[in-house]
Amino acid sequence: DGMERQRDEKPENTQAGSFENLLMPNTKSAKKRLRQNVERRARNRSVRSAVRTQVRKVREAVQATDVEKAEAEFRLAAKKLDQAGARKVIHPNAAARLKSRLSAGIRALKQG
Repeated sequence: DGMERQRDEKPENTQAGSFENLLMPNTKSAKKRLRQNVERRARNRSVRSAVRTQVRKVREAVQATDVEKAEAEFRLAAKKLDQAGARKVIHPNAAARLKSRLSAGIRALKQG
């Protein structure tokens, strides 16, 4: 009965830092590659999260019809989108598309 319970339990932590426990590379180069992948994944997730938050702030400002705040947040969002696109965290065209849609929302807000 105790063996069945152990098998059903999920691994405790499956966040970026715990891949070493799940995947066991054999060669030195594979170990290094895994280390790099874990670090890059954590960095990319952080950047993507920051971009999403900034885009959300712009959309919230547009919803609240606050033009000044929307424009200020858009400048930050555009910068973060460009950086994420340049680093290939998100596709550069996706970054451009988001910037275009956000600026269109602000433009529509200005025109009333």
